[in-house]
Amino acid sequence: MANTLGRAKSGRNKPDFMNKHREAIPLMINKIIDEADIILEILDSRFIEKTRNVEIEQRVKKQGKKLIYVFNKADLVDIDKIKRDVELSDLKPSLFFSSKKRRGSGVLKKLIEIEAHRVEKEIINIGVVGYPNSGKSSLINLLIGKSVARTSSEAGYTKGVQKIRISRGLYLIDTPGIIPVSEKVYGNQSFMEKHLEIGATTWDRAKSPDVVVLKLMQEYPGLLEKYYGIDAQGDIEILIEHLGRKLHFLKKGAEVDEPRTAKKILKDWQEGKIRV
Repeated sequence: MANTLGRAKSGRNKPDFMNKHREAIPLMINKIIDEADIILEILDSRFIEKTRNVEIEQRVKKQGKKLIYVFNKADLVDIDKIKRDVELSDLKPSLFFSSKKRRGSGVLKKLIEIEAHRVEKEIINIGVVGYPNSGKSSLINLLIGKSVARTSSEAGYTKGVQKIRISRGLYLIDTPGIIPVSEKVYGNQSFMEKHLEIGATTWDRAKSPDVVVLKLMQEYPGLLEKYYGIDAQGDIEILIEHLGRKLHFLKKGAEVDEPRTAKKILKDWQEGKIRV
């Protein structure tokens, strides 16, 4: 099969990238799914359902390709609680993974090897997909054992497609973070809040950070108050007022800079400092 994604790179050589200016993201992903034999969907363990891309899942399954679900950032959750409270029976095969704690790479390699043996091809391509900031590049680096995929806490950092040799006959295809087409609705407040919550949009781009903080307080009662040591009793105004003064985020007249304080909370949330 002709390699439509460019030659594979190993080590620290400069990667080959697709022309990001001319190649539409959905078209790029479709090409990757067409060429890949196995797809790894990288999900955030804190928001497994919210970080699923059903559009990609359906296309993968329609083509008869194998889909492996990787619950990344597992160090930020109580795994036993997730297994009790979240329905995971339809997401198989799957595993919990933590790039930060370096856990799960052995299990993932075994899953990949099992599925690769079933493909019966000399060269096996493994597509890696997920929302922006889902941790795809960190996962790849852990699997390879060295830094070959670029990483950043900024959502959307990976700009193009990178093909990397994992072992003899096995190649990983790293991709930009993808937001489902159905969620690309300009001005849709619900999707904007979701993308900030899961980190697909970075905290510094939040136009109404207090709205997202309020949503977090409602979804995770007492969590933010406990982390910051503030008894806000679920009241966002109390939380931001006290935290702003605690951090000396003040404007003229000694008033709390509320947007700055709310963005600080979002930043801590997205960086995984606040464990669910």
